[in-house]
Amino acid sequence: MNHFFAMQSVHISLPTETIFHIGPLPVTNTMLLGGLGVAILLALFFHTVRQVKRGTRTRVSSLVQWAFEGMYGAVYDIVPDRKMARSIAPLALTIFFTVLITYWMGIVPGVGPVHWGEGPLLRGLPTDLNFTLALAVISMVAVQYYAIKVHGLFGNMGRYLINPIKNPIGAFEGFLELIGELSRLIALCLRLFGNAFAGEVLLVIVAAMSSYFASVTLPFFFAFELFIGFIQAYVFYVLTLIFASLATASHGGGHSSAHDTAQHKEVPAST
Repeated sequence: MNHFFAMQSVHISLPTETIFHIGPLPVTNTMLLGGLGVAILLALFFHTVRQVKRGTRTRVSSLVQWAFEGMYGAVYDIVPDRKMARSIAPLALTIFFTVLITYWMGIVPGVGPVHWGEGPLLRGLPTDLNFTLALAVISMVAVQYYAIKVHGLFGNMGRYLINPIKNPIGAFEGFLELIGELSRLIALCLRLFGNAFAGEVLLVIVAAMSSYFASVTLPFFFAFELFIGFIQAYVFYVLTLIFASLATASHGGGHSSAHDTAQHKEVPAST
């Protein structure tokens, strides 16, 4: 093992490498490992569901059930509206476990050094910018969907598009809110990609610098990257819930202010 790591040259590539084609569809190294990670994730959950239905437990099913119940309970701590929390929990939990497993799969020993041609045969899915961008788009589209369900289509648009003549300050705030939505999408995408890619580069450089002592130094960095993978999955999960909660909350310039104004006008008539 030491000789294997010592002979490896440093190869860092930002874009993913195509391994083969299925018709016109290129299959990259991130897609291969990502598909394997998703298959393992599904197998874990199907195994856990089967054990729960049978009323039996294994160490694996107990661990998966404990993690799922803990993360599911955290949804209700973050989103105050229980109906909203129950609705968005499947998406948030799917994102969390998908990011967690695919991130961890990318740092399994032996994944990077095995090459196909000039690039690695397998590579972590979160190091693919297409994947992190797709996750960010799904997350923000879901946020807008829940906001429309609560405020209505025009009510949701009213959070961003405000008459600048009647309310110039509100119009400026709406513009900032629109910019904020775009910045959230970019931040979700680049945060996960940047940390995953940096972790991959870190392991490659440590392996190359450690040479024959790589098997001694790398386990510490593997453990560190396992922790970072959990943090990144949890951050993505929490931010999705927070953005959805903020988007569905009542805003002063929306329906609540109109309702308060109507009540204020009715007070003198009733007195």
